[in-house]
Amino acid sequence: MADRGADDKGMAQAFATRLRNGRWPLLAGLVAILVVYVFAGISAYVLLPALALLLGAALLPAGVARQAGENGAAIEAIGLQRLSGEYLAAAVADPLIIFDRAATIVHANAAAFAAFGGIAPGISLALKFRAPEMQTLLDSVLSGDVASDVVDYTEKLPVERAYRVSASSVGHGTDLYVMVFKDQSETRRIDRMRADFIANASHELRTPLASISGFIETLRGPARNDPAARDQFLQIMQNQTGRMARLIDDLLSLSRLEMKPYLKPGTEVDLRQTVDGVIDSLAPLARENNVVIERDFAEGSLDVPGDRDELFQVFENLLENACKYGQSGGRVVVSIARSDADPEPGIDVTIRDFGPGIPEEHIPRITERFYRIDVETSRTQKGTGLGLSIVKHILTRHNARLSIRSEVGKGAAFSVHLPAH
Repeated sequence: MADRGADDKGMAQAFATRLRNGRWPLLAGLVAILVVYVFAGISAYVLLPALALLLGAALLPAGVARQAGENGAAIEAIGLQRLSGEYLAAAVADPLIIFDRAATIVHANAAAFAAFGGIAPGISLALKFRAPEMQTLLDSVLSGDVASDVVDYTEKLPVERAYRVSASSVGHGTDLYVMVFKDQSETRRIDRMRADFIANASHELRTPLASISGFIETLRGPARNDPAARDQFLQIMQNQTGRMARLIDDLLSLSRLEMKPYLKPGTEVDLRQTVDGVIDSLAPLARENNVVIERDFAEGSLDVPGDRDELFQVFENLLENACKYGQSGGRVVVSIARSDADPEPGIDVTIRDFGPGIPEEHIPRITERFYRIDVETSRTQKGTGLGLSIVKHILTRHNARLSIRSEVGKGAAFSVHLPAH
């Protein structure tokens, strides 16, 4: 009986505590129900159940909501525990290898298999990656001297790839480590291109500057009172400054093209009118080189989407090269024809010369910046080595392509394929 009395007393105290903790929500709910009863005229049969429900909600244990939150957190923790290291490794796009204290592979993701091949659980990393920098990375991480370390590593086969490799321990007391390979090949390639470009541009500018500087010293010294030598040297200096000006103009053209990679939509170019304009503008150069320019244009409309000034620059570069380097053939044929071939129907503009032609090994690289087949001939013809690179950039903006066909001794044909609407 005493125990029962104690239980009853405990229940009464718990009831009083819950009622005290829920007094304010209970009071607010009671007022709301009474207001609705008075002004909305609800039945007493509805009022009494509403009051009972309100009282029951106020007397619920205060820990119910907290317990629900704890249950949600527990469910989330269980879900995280189900994510194994293999699933997490598979979600990483870079090659990733998990290994143990013996430097033995425990797991490798699909990117690692694709990049390196021949790796599987149980293989020793020290035997797979024998480069000294990789051995140093493994030693520093496994020794515990550092929590993580980074080195640069180059994989030679099947193709050369440059990686930034980082290794670190996984958690505390797991005796597992992870190694991640960040591919740096494209970044390195761009850096080399930038360095080569600066070196080539500097070389192209240094040569005429050295020539001008030498002639200035001569004019101020031995040739000071020699009118014939002075006129000759001044003409050479003028030619060299013109060469530098052309080089700077071409560099600025490339810079402008790279700063606006997208073509303005909605503009139309009449290829017949544009190519006629190019031929007329280069007529003096053709006469100077004893070259006859022949036209072979298709009938009807020859309109394509594009920028007229840029396409004018494309055909001007190609026709100028044909007149300069193919002058031994005596003629250049400029043709415009419709191309209905799939998958890109459009219009082809072909500029063909009948000069010495281009050796096959040079064709894949001929659009590179500063690439020349014959350096001396190019400089004699006042070339900068950037013309075809500009052509390639402009055609890329127009979703167009350049194809080159050539046979040594029979000339070369440069064809521009412009897509239709």
